[in-house]
Amino acid sequence: MNTNGSQLGPTNQKLIDRVKGDVANAKAENPDTPVPIDYVTGSASGLDPHITPSAAEFQLFRVAKERGVTEDQLRSLVQKHTEGRQFGFLGEPRVNVLELNLELDEQFPAKKQASLQQYVQPIE
Repeated sequence: MNTNGSQLGPTNQKLIDRVKGDVANAKAENPDTPVPIDYVTGSASGLDPHITPSAAEFQLFRVAKERGVTEDQLRSLVQKHTEGRQFGFLGEPRVNVLELNLELDEQFPAKKQASLQQYVQPIE
């Protein structure tokens, strides 16, 4: 039941208010960086194993702090797990979050379970 989108259209006030609130919360966490759209919107299924490179970059500060590593160390892992366009022209570059988190846990075990993850919204 929790594997589909909210079904709210782009002009629905509930969706607009939720996204605005999520953007404000994200800016409080990382005020000097633009908030990537996929960080505050959910996928249709909520099960996608990928995020955009910009969504991964947005989270580097928090994850580096929690894991006690540098942002550059994390950035190199993000680049390693960034996949290009399929067949060189379909889709957009994307970060495989599952593979990235497995390597993060292996190389930099978390004090707390900080990991890069897709921002998934509850069904409304």
